[in-house]
Amino acid sequence: MMQRAPTPGPATQSFSDMEQLNNPPQQQRPSSSSSSRAHHFHPARPAILDLFNLYLGSSRQKSDEPVREPPNKAQKRVTAINRELPPPNEQFLFDFERIQSQFPEQEQLRAVTESALISLVIQCCSHAPRAEFLLFALRSLCSIGCINWDAFLPSLLSSVSSAETPVSQTVAAVASGNSSHSGPPPPSNTVPNSTNFHSSNPASPLPSMQGVGSPAQSAAEPSSTLSPMKSNDVNGQQSTRARTSVRENAISSLRQLSCKIILVGLDSNLMPVTLADIFNHMMNWLVNWDQKQQGPDEFDSAKMWRPDNALMEWLHNCLDVVWVLVEDNKCRVPFYELIRSGLQFIENIPDDEALFTLILEIHRRRDMMATHMQMLDQHLHCPTFGTPRLLPQATTNISGETVTNMRYSPITYPSVLGEPLHGEEIASSIQRGSLDWERALRFLRHAFRNTPSPDWWRRVLLLAPLHRLPAQGPTLGAVFTSEMISEATIDRIVELLKLTNSEANCWQEWLVFSDVFFFLMKHGCIDFVDFIGKLVSQLQDNDQHILKTNHVTWLLAQIIRVELVMNALNTNVEATRKILSFHKEDRSTDPNNPQSILLDFISSCQNLRIWSLNTSTREYLNNEQLQKGKQIDEWWRQVSKGERIMDYMNMDERSIGMFWVVSYTMAQPACETVMNWLTSAGVTEILPGPNIQSNERLMVMQEVSPLPVSLISGFSINLCLKLAHQMEESIFSGQVLPSIAMVETYVRVLLIAPHSLFRSLMTLLTQRNQNPLSRPAASLLVFEILNYRLLLLYRYQGKHKGLIHDVTKIIATLKGKRGDHRAFRLAENLCLNLILSMREFFYVKRDGKGPTEFTETLNRTTVTNLAIIIKTRGVAEVEHLLYLQTMLEQILATSQHAWSEKTLRYFPSILRDALAGRIDKRGLAIQAWQQAETTVINQCTQLLSASADPTYVVTYVNHSFPQHRQYLCAGVWVLMYSHPESINSLHLGRVLNEFSPEEVTANIYTMVDVLLHHLNVELQRGRSLQELVLKVCANLAFFIWTHELLPLDILLLALIDRDDDPNALRIVINILDSKELQQRVKLYLMNRGPPEHWLFSGTFKRTELQKALGNHLSWKDRYPTFFDDIAARLLPVIPLIIYRLIENDAIDAADRVLQVYSTFLHYYPLNFTFVRDILAYFYGHLPGKLILRILNVLDVKKIPFSESFPQHINSSNASICPPLDYFATLLLGLVNHVIPPLNNSKNGQAGETLNCPVRPPPHNKAQGEGQKPFYQIQDPGTNTQLILETAVIELLSLPVTATQIVSSLVQIVVHIQPTLVQSSSGLHPTTVGQSSVLPTSPSGGSTDSLGGAANRAPSSGSGLSNSNFVWRSGYTCQQLSCLLIQGCGLLLAQLPQEFHVQLYIEAARVIKESWWLTDGKRSVGELESAVCYALLDPTWAAQDNTSTAIGNVVALLHAFFSNLPVEWLEGTHVIIKHLRPVTSIAGLRIAFRIMGPLLPRLANAHTLFSKILSVLLNVISDVFGRNSQPSAPIEASEIADIIDYLHHIVHYEGQGGPVQASSKPRAEVLVLIGRAIENLRPDVQHLLRHLTADVNYSIYAATHPKLVQNTN
Repeated sequence: MMQRAPTPGPATQSFSDMEQLNNPPQQQRPSSSSSSRAHHFHPARPAILDLFNLYLGSSRQKSDEPVREPPNKAQKRVTAINRELPPPNEQFLFDFERIQSQFPEQEQLRAVTESALISLVIQCCSHAPRAEFLLFALRSLCSIGCINWDAFLPSLLSSVSSAETPVSQTVAAVASGNSSHSGPPPPSNTVPNSTNFHSSNPASPLPSMQGVGSPAQSAAEPSSTLSPMKSNDVNGQQSTRARTSVRENAISSLRQLSCKIILVGLDSNLMPVTLADIFNHMMNWLVNWDQKQQGPDEFDSAKMWRPDNALMEWLHNCLDVVWVLVEDNKCRVPFYELIRSGLQFIENIPDDEALFTLILEIHRRRDMMATHMQMLDQHLHCPTFGTPRLLPQATTNISGETVTNMRYSPITYPSVLGEPLHGEEIASSIQRGSLDWERALRFLRHAFRNTPSPDWWRRVLLLAPLHRLPAQGPTLGAVFTSEMISEATIDRIVELLKLTNSEANCWQEWLVFSDVFFFLMKHGCIDFVDFIGKLVSQLQDNDQHILKTNHVTWLLAQIIRVELVMNALNTNVEATRKILSFHKEDRSTDPNNPQSILLDFISSCQNLRIWSLNTSTREYLNNEQLQKGKQIDEWWRQVSKGERIMDYMNMDERSIGMFWVVSYTMAQPACETVMNWLTSAGVTEILPGPNIQSNERLMVMQEVSPLPVSLISGFSINLCLKLAHQMEESIFSGQVLPSIAMVETYVRVLLIAPHSLFRSLMTLLTQRNQNPLSRPAASLLVFEILNYRLLLLYRYQGKHKGLIHDVTKIIATLKGKRGDHRAFRLAENLCLNLILSMREFFYVKRDGKGPTEFTETLNRTTVTNLAIIIKTRGVAEVEHLLYLQTMLEQILATSQHAWSEKTLRYFPSILRDALAGRIDKRGLAIQAWQQAETTVINQCTQLLSASADPTYVVTYVNHSFPQHRQYLCAGVWVLMYSHPESINSLHLGRVLNEFSPEEVTANIYTMVDVLLHHLNVELQRGRSLQELVLKVCANLAFFIWTHELLPLDILLLALIDRDDDPNALRIVINILDSKELQQRVKLYLMNRGPPEHWLFSGTFKRTELQKALGNHLSWKDRYPTFFDDIAARLLPVIPLIIYRLIENDAIDAADRVLQVYSTFLHYYPLNFTFVRDILAYFYGHLPGKLILRILNVLDVKKIPFSESFPQHINSSNASICPPLDYFATLLLGLVNHVIPPLNNSKNGQAGETLNCPVRPPPHNKAQGEGQKPFYQIQDPGTNTQLILETAVIELLSLPVTATQIVSSLVQIVVHIQPTLVQSSSGLHPTTVGQSSVLPTSPSGGSTDSLGGAANRAPSSGSGLSNSNFVWRSGYTCQQLSCLLIQGCGLLLAQLPQEFHVQLYIEAARVIKESWWLTDGKRSVGELESAVCYALLDPTWAAQDNTSTAIGNVVALLHAFFSNLPVEWLEGTHVIIKHLRPVTSIAGLRIAFRIMGPLLPRLANAHTLFSKILSVLLNVISDVFGRNSQPSAPIEASEIADIIDYLHHIVHYEGQGGPVQASSKPRAEVLVLIGRAIENLRPDVQHLLRHLTADVNYSIYAATHPKLVQNTN
């Protein structure tokens, strides 16, 4: 029997010294300190230590025995204590059991034994034979159950960490600085994240001078040539290095032994919390493997340090532990924890194959998992300005107003795991020339072509570093650096110069661009000096012949008065010289053209301005240009003749051009001449009305013609700013009321340059008047401008939500104020328009709390518009879904209204369910009326009889009960029914005018209830319905036409809200059919001019106040109207009436109303939105005739419909679907005008210079008119929205089913690549598919790619004719095919949910009919390679013509998902439902590839997340269920990436965003997965067991006890 060799004496002595130094390392265990002390002083401890010392070949040192040190090293080598050999190892267990039998408390004995073992492990780790014995002892003790590994291993690791970690102030700093890895959150015994050792640490049991049983190597002798001081230094350094080396060897030995012990322990079934603890320590050691102590003088040597053998040994042991932990057979710890540990990102990877193998495997698994997080063609998913993008989660503790104005970062950069990265830190880290840089520039170029609002630019652009304040914090959502915006600006200039040189008329594009350029420069987004340098370099070096005109000089002249630019020019002479270098001699063929004149003189203007700026730069100026400035002065003297007034309506083209030039050189005189023109007609006095008793004279300017837009557009922005300021002074603070011409000119100035000139009129009003209502003339004018002129400008700017709150405050002030009806009703109508202009959720109160301050009318309209928003555009974000119930409570807190069943059936289900329980209280209202009827009739008789006492009016107004006053109109109605001629209208009008607006509204709603009740009673008595309705309308005419006692718009809204009574709508139709109303509307159209008010060049006619507004609103008011009119108040009301008529199946009535009022509705500012929304709201319920009538609300000539659209909607055979060419042309329009343009280089690589056509050849004339200014496309707002929503209107108007439309679109997508190749080269598409490398996965062009579907398609493969799509787009066929898929996904996402269901069905059909997917003869390997091939990004697949039907369809679904609002994602699981049952690994992968990228977006939509996760788990069950029968045997290892993905996405949802070290799953999700995996095969089940709530199996449940508590 082999015996352990004797151990030399000094080693034994060192062992005793170590024990005395730090006897109880076990105190670091997670048990209490008192328990640790009890173990230390337990009577069994000495016996156990003596037993171990006996077998280790050492004896315990007596406390009083002196420690003898050897006199020198030589003696140490030869001296040894003669000692007996230790007993054989096999006897150890017998000896231990004898001790064990002496102590009855076995649990305490076990704890004491473990404590002693830990102490011995730390002390003997460097002594190989002793370490071996300890391993043997552990195995032996384990065999008799005397080791509780779940207690022993955490205590051991804690003690090891304590032994390694120095007690120093540097511990915390090092730990925080190196916490680069993550994993399951550590349990109670924390793992120090540092191994920065200090040899002098007295608390550490590791040797200070030498290791146990392994003497340190002797240091080299110092050279005798060194000085004594140098010699001492060298000796100190060598001594320190020696101590460090000894300590590091000891640590290596300790870790190596610990890993061997852990490997022994892992043979037992450890608890998950223990496994998590082991894993954390292993990761900590591996991540920080290269940390070592560095003294102040050994930095250089540290650089040359290489791992020694001892370190590599423990490293390998550590890797052995990790592999055992994550092995698939046991899955003690999920491999996913390695993926998120950060181990693969350590900077200093040792030259070790074993570690490198692990890191490589982590990278491989991480990359495979990442494919499930990212959408196909992710790099193409850019916002388009066609749809809003709202800010997601993390909006708690932010006011409602702030949240509503926040947005997503406009562009996100998906990380490897699909997590959106954004913000300025990310933006600043993007390298020029990278894919992300090109993606950002792609988006910015798109922005310059489509001019999103200034509010958008402010949110997304970082200021240039030069202009950022030092204290300025990070900008939320800002993702574009000044370098990016500078490069994109130069690209746009080059683009416009090329377009100009091609003889295209692009003056409008230059004007729009100059507005944005001024805005960016003014706000410091561009560093002017840097920009000028880059622009010079671009134009001179790369495009030497591109600068042929003075457009660049003109552009710089626009900004030369911006303060930041002037400061730069004053301090940088070189920048001034560069500016002057852009001058070119004008070579225009039309010298009298205003633009040519401006460009001819603009250099002179610039020279004159620079001359006045800085004397040091005058030497660079062009004297010829300075002399040319005299021509400007001479022209000005001749024209103005000293009077400074000009007739702007009779200027020839040369005069217009010269005046534009003057606006750049003499802005103030030019401003004065404009103001003089606007006031040139003089003033006149407005006489007070009959009800006004005032001596105050009211003067108003007489009318002239407003300045034409064509003239104002050429003004310098500096002149426009001065003009706006001067007109504001006159409008808001002047003593004379302005003319309509001045107000209209002011509006035109603001509309022409929305970026540079926008200002909040409410702010201007309150700045000049603390109480806006104290100046009624100014406040009324502001309301009129906002309601009839600038409503859509505010929506474009994103300011309409804030405006609602500002106006609501005024409404709240006015609604209880007696007599102020005009301002109140105008503000209410403005608020009505603002609510209807909403296309997304908004907070009904600025602070988001308490009931709304809306009126009853506005509350009801808000609910109606909410239904329209949800049904036609969806709920964009989870937060909005959560806010919906609160919003409804706020709206309905003060409203008694209940919507009819006919209305509710069209409401979206989420809103219908919330409102279904409301009780209709109309019956109670009638009962209350009947109780008060006698009193009210008596009061009305006294008040309204022909002989009534006039003083009773005052008595009634001041002393009647409020509950009786609300029934006044109802009482009048009853009296009128029998004797209409007996009503004293004068008294009634006076009383109603003395009421508050709120009381008048209550009277209208009550009167409507009473008259409908009265009408039904009369019907029951046998009266004729037609007779009764005519009688009712005649009596109503008394109120609204004969004496103008009530506001018509509120009366109509009250009637349609009672659509549960069919007679209410009959009355409404009769009112709309009345001659009085139609005459009123006709008069309005005659006086109003064209709907495009900015085109009107004549003189406005001011309508008299009483004729414009009627008696009720004009009573006691003397201020004239500008744009207001009773007819204009009906513009938002008639669309609501149309909705209500269709809801009640009154199709013919709706058709007649639209026929009569279609011309009138051209004036409705939201008519485009109305048409788009009503078609979507009632999709599938509108007859073709009514659809045509709805389309006539638009001015069809100005809408960019497809050329063939009219023939398709007027087709006699409605069942025939339009050809595929029609749909492809529609998609091509989106590619050319909506999707951000791609790099047009042939190889399509990222980072190359954009060479795309400035404006691709349009597919019809309307879309090819060039960039439109904002005022021409106010609704919907941007050109991209116009094109996109026009396409939506077209599809919603087609007389075919959603199934046919979706089928056509999907067919185009499936076959798009071969069709385009055929279109561009004439090749038959099947040749493309035959080039496929993998026969198991044919390309989309192959005849068998769609199985049966291919047979249904025309012989060309797609049914498309050779329409030269590639040529018409300006792209290569590879790029165009991918963009068409993106455009198709975007378009489908805008359509109602009926289309979505059909898309899911059609997509599932295409996938299921792929023959290779269902081919049972294929092996798993073949299917795996085929599915990977099939799911390549279409962008890359298209480059070598290997696109597949499945790849295209999945890319389409991803493009669709990325544009879908969160609420509409609710139905996405349907596609998987249609794909099931899945019987192969290929089908499983396709299901996860489709839905995988969707789950990160639902991280905060917990219910929807769980639903889709459950569907995916069911698909796994299809393939790996206990009873499933897959088409071929499949190993669980085949889906390792899917298992990793499930772990990741569960943590992602638990965190509510990107996974962090502290992320943990939600308890509900763990319970869901726990139930789902019960049906899986055991080999798959155990891979997912950690994603359950069982603490006995899951490391996540075990390390987060609260999760389990929540599930219980």
